[in-house]
Amino acid sequence: MNGKHSPVSRVSVISTGTVDIRPQHVRSDGTPPLWWLMTSRRWTGPLPINVYVIERGDGLVLFDTGQDRASVTDASYLPEGLAGVLNRRLARFDIAPDQTLATLLASIGYDIADVHTAVLSHLHVDHIGGLPALTHASIVISSTERQALDRPFAQLNGLMREHIMLPSLNWRLITPQPTDDPSVAPFTAVHDLFGDGSLVVLPTPGHTPGSLSLLVRRPGFPPLLLAGDLTFDADLMAHEHVPGIGQHRQLLDSTRKVNMIRARYPDLVVLAAHDRGAAASLAAAEQANPGKQTSQPV
Repeated sequence: MNGKHSPVSRVSVISTGTVDIRPQHVRSDGTPPLWWLMTSRRWTGPLPINVYVIERGDGLVLFDTGQDRASVTDASYLPEGLAGVLNRRLARFDIAPDQTLATLLASIGYDIADVHTAVLSHLHVDHIGGLPALTHASIVISSTERQALDRPFAQLNGLMREHIMLPSLNWRLITPQPTDDPSVAPFTAVHDLFGDGSLVVLPTPGHTPGSLSLLVRRPGFPPLLLAGDLTFDADLMAHEHVPGIGQHRQLLDSTRKVNMIRARYPDLVVLAAHDRGAAASLAAAEQANPGKQTSQPV
């Protein structure tokens, strides 16, 4: 990262409600997803629906935007037919009236108008729920993820076009570019969001073809890896256990790359969208001594 001072001054987390999913969703047991999805009677218990809030001198960057409360108040929010059945078997949500994106941002001292950029890890419903309130912001997704929205059966794969392609949104499609930067190895293609090395987008396909993660780096603080649904538990990721939804080989490959980043940065903090431990891990990272020397890539 260039310079001694980072444009990132603070990183916070808010949760737009909770979600229950199937245990096999969190950790694959090798059975086909459709089998456990249609037969399982077990739920995990509530998991957070995290949105990460990155404060910069010029405003806010979000990583993901949470779940829209309309998904639990509007019976027509989810599709009918097989896609609706699969979605209702996959997850159940609990979102209170005060758990909207704008209200939660206000609760930690920000205004929704402060958001100038939102990076979406992927386009599933519990990551795009804040889009209706972000028509003033730049919405960053991978070109690969955007292409998936136009493929046949996208709705069966959890991509609900009517909640994504909203009027007046400002989309910024990115394609990670080749790099020989050793500080992000083993990733050989990345996207430096603002060209200063503080927020680097990493391609981590598997959960969806175009899934992204975000590496946050600041002098004096542990680096953060915002991971979307690449994992549901940072400890499971450390042991190469992958979720049960997505392409297993890609999930494993992306997981191994992140674990190699962990080896380069021993104090790296992995923060996933639905990890119960993420808020506490972030709080500990934010309490780091700004004068302390953090790990350098090896």
